[in-house]
Amino acid sequence: MNINIREHIINNFKGDNYETLKRAIDESVKANDEVTLPGLGVFFELIWENADQELKNNLIEIIRKRVQQGPINN
Repeated sequence: MNINIREHIINNFKGDNYETLKRAIDESVKANDEVTLPGLGVFFELIWENADQELKNNLIEIIRKRVQQGPINN
């Protein structure tokens, strides 16, 4: 069985509006469940592929600062 997680996630949200996407992201982050990480990773990949250099720099800086704080407490 060959599952393409990227394709599955994108197809699952295709046609969804702003509020639905925002709610899905908010709920995934709030749940702090590792099951949602692949989906969030696909979303991040989409952002990264479509970001200009300034946005990429900002994202890297946000990640860098947060990583310095250590693991997220559950």
